[in-house]
Amino acid sequence: MKALRRQGAANDGAASNPCLSCGACCAHFRVSFYCGEIAGESGGTVPPELVSQVSPLRGCMKGTEYGGQRCIALRGELGQEGIHCAIYEQRPSPCREFPAWMEDGSPNPDCQRLRKAIGLPPLPHRSDDDGDQNPTNTPPRRGDVAA
Repeated sequence: MKALRRQGAANDGAASNPCLSCGACCAHFRVSFYCGEIAGESGGTVPPELVSQVSPLRGCMKGTEYGGQRCIALRGELGQEGIHCAIYEQRPSPCREFPAWMEDGSPNPDCQRLRKAIGLPPLPHRSDDDGDQNPTNTPPRRGDVAA
């Protein structure tokens, strides 16, 4: 009987989820999104107290308004094991959609550039044997600690 290949949980550590020892994107990019993602009557999930209004239809995570500053929801030290998002399950779409790896398995060039800027090694190319799970886009499971 062929052994089942276990897919890594978001809290398996930096080996399977490089975001758990990085956080560079969360301290660099402006995290801007449609106001419908803000929790409230619109049915969104992002806590409103963590959002700055940037236009009538756009909000962004506090701290990221001008880029180059860390998101209010980021916990821990950049480049250190255990860095994570305090609102991972409620994070906005830009955070859900930012991949560490591209569909072809190559590392995201923006991710590589930001990792280098904080002194982290580059991510390797992912092979088909690494699976198709993208740690930054995988929905968390109960008990996960994730970035």
